[in-house]
Amino acid sequence: MMIIMRPGAPREEVDAVIKAVEDNKLSAHPIFGVQQTIVGAVGEGHYVAKEVFEALPGVLEVQRISKPYKLASRQFQEYDSIFDFDGFSVGGTEIPIIAGPCSVEGRSQILEIAHAVKEAGANALRGGVFKPRTSPYAFQGLGEEGLEYMAEAREQTGLPLVVEVMAVSQINMMERYVDVFQVGARNMQNFNLLRALGESRTPVLFKRGMSATIEEMLMASEYILAGGNHRVILCERGIRTFETATRNTTDINAVPVLKKLTHLPVVIDPSHATGDSDFVEAVAKAGVAAGADGVIVEVHQDPPRAVSDGKQSLTPEAFARMVKKVKAVAEAVDRKLVPQHVAV
Repeated sequence: MMIIMRPGAPREEVDAVIKAVEDNKLSAHPIFGVQQTIVGAVGEGHYVAKEVFEALPGVLEVQRISKPYKLASRQFQEYDSIFDFDGFSVGGTEIPIIAGPCSVEGRSQILEIAHAVKEAGANALRGGVFKPRTSPYAFQGLGEEGLEYMAEAREQTGLPLVVEVMAVSQINMMERYVDVFQVGARNMQNFNLLRALGESRTPVLFKRGMSATIEEMLMASEYILAGGNHRVILCERGIRTFETATRNTTDINAVPVLKKLTHLPVVIDPSHATGDSDFVEAVAKAGVAAGADGVIVEVHQDPPRAVSDGKQSLTPEAFARMVKKVKAVAEAVDRKLVPQHVAV
């Protein structure tokens, strides 16, 4: 349910509504606006009559949310969520670009890439330190050692870090290093992990599963939101279809559809969507034209020698060219890229 407070309702009335929500075994999720506050009541709400809350002081009206994903829906929050990070925001008129290697392979590699992508216009650095590989014999990542290298890269460049988390046991350690957790496609419905991330207050970049519908993606993201972590960024990274010409099939439709259904920011990952560096720039441009709030791509200084996903990785030079093309598309649809991050 969505409990809409009267404009200017004092905090004590809002607190009384929150207490009533919790007394009815529901979880309360208040949104404090400039003029009006809304309290989301999430849980088995169909057992609780609307009148229970309508009679409380300061309540203007109570609406039931028809979508199964409550907190992610446009019905719960009509305006776009905008999340601020160090040096940029996502969800507004500006479009940030996140770039870096699939895997952190060593100190010199990640430092070199961090400086290169920053110079080309990246706003955040991505890099994998725990790698979910198809084969158990493939490179599995450097773990905390890789995080230490990334932290050094952040210190040198000022770029915030986006790193994939794979297990509940990794969260506490990773919170000391990362600015944004990434949930990969294979973990989209790892509900134990999602619940734990809901208890964290570190933002989450949440990737669509390779065979997931849009509704399944939104329902899974609801696990994080329901835990109290409201800074969730959705990521379209391609889905598995019968087509084999590319690694996955880019669901460009998903960008405007998600923008209609949810207030959460939506970014696109053309690297995993295509699996081929020849197509990354084109799909990045298409995603921005369709309304994406950001782009995340893989960049490696020597893709043929990369330990993972070299085929889909751009060289720093190709990445710089992509940024210029994406900038032109952004301006054509009345958006703009985030200004280059300046380290302090």
